[in-house]
Amino acid sequence: MSGDIEPQQVRAFAPGSVGNIGVGFDLLGHSIEGVRDIAQVRRIDEPTVRIRAIRGDVPGADSLPLQAERNTAGQALIALRAKLGIAHGFELELEKGIPLGSGLGGSAASCVAALVAANALLDTPLPREALYEFALDGESVSSGSRHGDNVAPMLLGGVVMATGTRMIPLQVPEWLHAVVVHPDQVLETRRARAVLADPYPLQVIVEQSAHLALFLTGLQRGDAQLLREGLRDLLVEPRRAPLIPGFARTQRAALDAGALGASISGAGPSTFAWFASKAQAEAAAPAMQAAFAEAGYDSRAYVTPVAGPRAEVIA
Repeated sequence: MSGDIEPQQVRAFAPGSVGNIGVGFDLLGHSIEGVRDIAQVRRIDEPTVRIRAIRGDVPGADSLPLQAERNTAGQALIALRAKLGIAHGFELELEKGIPLGSGLGGSAASCVAALVAANALLDTPLPREALYEFALDGESVSSGSRHGDNVAPMLLGGVVMATGTRMIPLQVPEWLHAVVVHPDQVLETRRARAVLADPYPLQVIVEQSAHLALFLTGLQRGDAQLLREGLRDLLVEPRRAPLIPGFARTQRAALDAGALGASISGAGPSTFAWFASKAQAEAAAPAMQAAFAEAGYDSRAYVTPVAGPRAEVIA
């Protein structure tokens, strides 16, 4: 592209997400409505990736690194350029709408939004599935590992099974809704992962595998009772719950309100609960917020279809 041509520019958003969904650590996730990040990407002549600005109303947005290789969005675009041998570069601006350290997939959303925008600028855009490996490259900057339970549902929408190489969209009944409550707390992903280092007894692994099987079967069949039996986390939740003041009472409030299950969203501190109808979810949200308030924390609640949106270019 010659220098006298005005650089092309695209904006895209990526939604928040619920990583793990309790029983699927680093394997399952679903996208949510109500919170998102936006990336604006310009095609530039210089063969590089640079981040021009990061802004947003969320606390800590101004502390995120502008060096591309240290930023999830920047690293994803670096990986994209390297793999495809792209001659031109990208200039990136991020608008953070997802709070940092919230367990709502903020680092992943910046990465996915940037990839979707940059992909739209390519002479031959890639299919969504081909963006996955670059999203994993970006996400690893933040979490220290390549796990796709946040980036995959953002790329495809809804509930997705994310392995090291594949994104597999799962069937979701339309009646399934979630409440996701974010308390005014911050829990860094690396700290939340550190408490999982000790090994687990084999019997616990077997029980968790049974829960995962019930959960996946419940999704496929649209069976609320199977989902209720399966949505119980024996691995991650017991170790992370003590890091989240107010979690236990918020979980109890959700279950008392008829939730099929409730657990920690991603690395926390956000808490999610699944319900068999939108009406149930809307009725439960205030009770879940009140439970965090009893622990001394204000919060925001999002009521969303479990089959949430996917990242898209903003017209």
